[in-house]
Amino acid sequence: MGMENRYVTIKDNIAAGMPTESSFELRSSRATPLAIEGGSLGSQQDVLVKNLYLSVDPYQLNRMKKFSSSQKSAGFASRVLPGQAIDAFGVGRVVASNNGEFKEGDVVAGLLGWEEYTVVKSGGNMLTKVDLTCGFPLSYHASILGPSGLTAYAGFYDVCKPKMGEKVFVSAASGSVGSLVGQYAKLSGCYVVGCSGTKEKVDLLTQKLGFDDAFNYKEEPDLKSALQRHFPDGIDIYFDNVGGKMLEAAIANMNIFGRVAACGAISEYTGESAPAAPDVLDVIYKRITIRGFLAYDHLHCQAEFMSTTSEYLRDGKIRVLEHISQGLESIPSAFLGLFRGDNVGKTLIRVSD
Repeated sequence: MGMENRYVTIKDNIAAGMPTESSFELRSSRATPLAIEGGSLGSQQDVLVKNLYLSVDPYQLNRMKKFSSSQKSAGFASRVLPGQAIDAFGVGRVVASNNGEFKEGDVVAGLLGWEEYTVVKSGGNMLTKVDLTCGFPLSYHASILGPSGLTAYAGFYDVCKPKMGEKVFVSAASGSVGSLVGQYAKLSGCYVVGCSGTKEKVDLLTQKLGFDDAFNYKEEPDLKSALQRHFPDGIDIYFDNVGGKMLEAAIANMNIFGRVAACGAISEYTGESAPAAPDVLDVIYKRITIRGFLAYDHLHCQAEFMSTTSEYLRDGKIRVLEHISQGLESIPSAFLGLFRGDNVGKTLIRVSD
């Protein structure tokens, strides 16, 4: 039995620069054998999920390009083909299952897609049941308790290995990852400064998230001088979400044995900003460690991350920022808004109740 499944795709791969809303289209397909009422799934282990919340992330732009070096580095970063449904992390409800681990009605989290329904194949997509007894909103399982949260936690604790009293700089600090890194750092006894692109976001960092200080990078003609002003004694840890000139400025202000967690490079994704070219002499003589990482390299931290973060949430020690748009139709605008700086916190799409 077939059914209609609406999904968002790209019309063509992007050669350079930013896509526009017209680069996307909403399609319907009946090609996949799905079952909701009395039908049969294509495999003995398939699970059909009705998507509730879907994640929208900047790295997807690199997947949409005709070519990006990232496309061959990891399966989830592979190139998206025109007309193809775009996989993305999300939370959904099982509506049919041939997998003994999942039954109809289970709420699950995993790699789903920018679509109404996703067929999850056996052994793939890291599908897990959501513990509804925790009492958190379902959206949290696609934001702070999803890959963005694990990225922040593992990047800060497993990559940067902070010590109490160290000085931490976070770029894109009001975003889905940066906003959490700053809060983890404060809870660990660090001095934390973040940067963002508007006065409202800067105020948010200091007044609501507890950062010690923050600045609007758009108002700083000299980023190296700005960081020197905010870190007169140097930076011990830089959590990098943007790359480009900010990374160069941070390296120039790092202390000996400083650590850089290279999490993202959003300023470089569109090709409008030159790739970062940090001073290698600084890296060598200050013995700075620059480490790229992906959340999925740190699944050994998952249990600790979930336990610690859940406790912080229950105790009111950490704040969740979510930017939620309604319906599949809003995906193109929400996605492009990441590059305009429209979002505060995690960008999500609410697909269904």
